[in-house]
Amino acid sequence: MQSVADAVAEMLAATSGYALGEESVALLQLDGRILAKPLYAPETVPAFDNSAMDGYALHSRDAKLLCSTGLTLAGAALAGHPFRGVLQPGQALRIMTGAEMPAGADTVIMQEDVQAEGERIVSQVPLHPGSHVRHAGEDIRRGEVMLAAGQRLTPLHIGLIASVGLAQAEVFRKLRVALFSSGDELCQPGDSRQAHQIYDSNRFALRAMLERMPVEIIHFAWLPDTLEAMRSAIAAAAQEADVIITSAGVSVGDADYTRQVLDELGEVNFWRVAMKPGKPFAFGRVKNSWFFGLPGNPVSAIVTLDQLAQPVLRQLCGERVQAALPLLATAAEAFRKQPGRQDFQRIRLDSEAGVLMASPCGSQGSGLLHGFADAQGYAVLEAERGHVAPGEQVRVMPLGTLLN
Repeated sequence: MQSVADAVAEMLAATSGYALGEESVALLQLDGRILAKPLYAPETVPAFDNSAMDGYALHSRDAKLLCSTGLTLAGAALAGHPFRGVLQPGQALRIMTGAEMPAGADTVIMQEDVQAEGERIVSQVPLHPGSHVRHAGEDIRRGEVMLAAGQRLTPLHIGLIASVGLAQAEVFRKLRVALFSSGDELCQPGDSRQAHQIYDSNRFALRAMLERMPVEIIHFAWLPDTLEAMRSAIAAAAQEADVIITSAGVSVGDADYTRQVLDELGEVNFWRVAMKPGKPFAFGRVKNSWFFGLPGNPVSAIVTLDQLAQPVLRQLCGERVQAALPLLATAAEAFRKQPGRQDFQRIRLDSEAGVLMASPCGSQGSGLLHGFADAQGYAVLEAERGHVAPGEQVRVMPLGTLLN
């Protein structure tokens, strides 16, 4: 069996250099998309020196005059309504936040620090030259790289793009994904369940996770446990999908046909990973499509998509992949574990006297979703580690964007 780290590294290496097409997308549709090219600033931000406060603009050379006889008001400037004159020595200007600094001024004094007496202002507060002024180019310089290619765009990035006047950006097209679950024991939510059946939860949970990435689901089907159905579905999906994901059918049961179909239509890099939950996990290629075979147990399917497939899918989408940084926590309760596989136990997190504490969340069975639904993260327990006693340190990972 591959270790988790080796499996992810092998998949990332195999899929490196995979390139999607590009498209221009409007601001309102950019959230979560992946930037295809470096984004250069066409504008300087701020475009002009402006006031960071409501107050009075003046020149710092008039500091002594301000605290003695005072300065004469020459007018006012509001955001969008600048003062067009030039401040003379001994003059000040009423100015609002965001308003352009007038010629002849280099400092803003807050209105709370000023006594206004008719058309004159006086202040005994020490004046600091250049204070409360936002300078042109303080945030962004024209021509600089604002965002690198491969950046997954967030609301903050969208605001940044809008701040330089761009109404769209070049991003990679969405990854086309075919998603199947298989098993004669499955029935669909909303249908009447027979005594021998269980509801198909995997496809719906996995689809919801995938849709938090820039993907387009082009096939979404349940497959019966027949070789013909599996072969036909995967062959058809391989004609148009960038990625094929199946849930169940990758174990060693008599009705698990995925391996036979992959041997016929493609190639498999590996079938098992030394992790719990999720040992039966397949990665390979079918014609021009990458293939991920997830286990059938619901928790195993979700964890393997989250921990094994997610970084590879993000790379296929064009994103610069960065490994999640684990945290250290103290076990608030005992964790049961046998040495042999890296274990991703579902946990709740809390803080006691400033110390991060981790507790198992519900049953850790690979088919039991209820406890997982209440979890806040994973305790990532090393393959060689056994039971964890209260008070021992454990590595933890809060749930990421696919699950939280």
